[in-house]
Amino acid sequence: MNAGIKLTIALLVVVFAPVMLHGQATYKIAYPNLSFNQPVDYQVPPVQGNDVYIVEQNGRIRVFKNDSTVQSMDTFLDIRDQVVYGGEQGLLGLAFHPQFPDSNYVYVNYVSDNPRRTVISRFKVNPDNHREALKQSEEVIMEVDQPYANHNGGKLSFGPDGYLYIGFGDGGSGGDPLENGQDRSTILGSLVRIDIDTSTAARNYGIPTDNPFVGADCGPAGCKDEIYAYGLRNPWRFSFDPENGRLWLADVGQSSYEEVNIIEKGKNYGWDVMEGTHCYEPSSGCDQSGLTLPVWEYSHQVGGSITGGVVYRGSQISDLVGKYLAADFSDNKVWALEYDGQEVTGSTMLFNAPRITAFGTDRNQEVYMCSFDGNIYRIESDSDTGIPGEGETPKSFRIYPNYPNPFNPTTHFQFAIPEAKEVEIRVYDTRGRLIQQLNPGVMQPGYHTIPYTADQLSSGVYMYEIKAGTDVKSRSMTLIK
Repeated sequence: MNAGIKLTIALLVVVFAPVMLHGQATYKIAYPNLSFNQPVDYQVPPVQGNDVYIVEQNGRIRVFKNDSTVQSMDTFLDIRDQVVYGGEQGLLGLAFHPQFPDSNYVYVNYVSDNPRRTVISRFKVNPDNHREALKQSEEVIMEVDQPYANHNGGKLSFGPDGYLYIGFGDGGSGGDPLENGQDRSTILGSLVRIDIDTSTAARNYGIPTDNPFVGADCGPAGCKDEIYAYGLRNPWRFSFDPENGRLWLADVGQSSYEEVNIIEKGKNYGWDVMEGTHCYEPSSGCDQSGLTLPVWEYSHQVGGSITGGVVYRGSQISDLVGKYLAADFSDNKVWALEYDGQEVTGSTMLFNAPRITAFGTDRNQEVYMCSFDGNIYRIESDSDTGIPGEGETPKSFRIYPNYPNPFNPTTHFQFAIPEAKEVEIRVYDTRGRLIQQLNPGVMQPGYHTIPYTADQLSSGVYMYEIKAGTDVKSRSMTLIK
């Protein structure tokens, strides 16, 4: 990230170990009859229809009706022959023009080769079939050389102002060897903002006149006019809060910390002077003047690769309204952050979910998650506490509050399964470390209770998850000695 022009005051709450509390939310497979090849983006058009568009990293976009019973899907766009796929490379993002379908364009972000580069381009959608992008219509908007195969960013999204925002990583390798993060003469390591409805002889896009470094004195090499904010390592996913336009961005960390930032125009978010709120180069005594620090971070004792999410503005889960959801790709945790406009005031671990790559929302602002297990998951309310009666077969897998809670030293795990399932129970501490695993084995349909004794544990809050087949649900419990 580039050095700041003036001192900015960071709005900072550092959360080294997220509080693990039951968040009245769970998740389930949204489209059980469909499977995807490494899905990395979930999009719906701004106004038209009830279709969902899923980006597959290998270079294909699939489209289908947003219905849990859907049986098949179409191919919206297939550019696998143009995409370098593997690791962090591939087709990484999709955005619909805000005036779609009147402005009949979609925009994509992908990595190509010879030379290796990020390509931002647009395609026309078939006016007679909104499920088909016309491959031959591609118009390249921007190309940025990539010195290494990682840290490509990948997200692109239209902001409330109608401009296109694109996240670029620092160019890759490790530790930012080319010092791109703090160099405003390169687009790498920054969030850019462009006007795709205008163009010049030199560019297939325009520069918003209020971009922060237009005409700025940045030294002999000058500033890239496209830069909106900088000092980023790998801004894999960002999003705008639909209620207030606030821009949330999760920046993937180097070796020790993952971070979440509130992005504001012209600010420097610290990489590679800082990793999160900690000095990186140099490792101590670094100059933090002009840097804006994250509003939330966690250490690699908790997770290892953050997936930025969305602010929940749906109507189905009242406990989550206004909270920012994010996940950790390597450790499977999903959190909700409470933000009061000045600082993060709380964090809740909701559940564990398998290898989440991206979040998306449907027309009702309900939230979905893409996973590398090939599924799309929907976040749902977990408010059902009714325990099945004797002899009654439950309709779905549920877990209920352990009792007693708080406890000392024995409590009981309670759950119900609709059919015979292999059951596992895992207990974690507040850093996400596995403490104990119970293996009851295959259990029959119905309500079950399993005692748990924690006489070897210290007082505190613990997280437990119950896995039944492929379904997993989580809750917290409190041990007081």
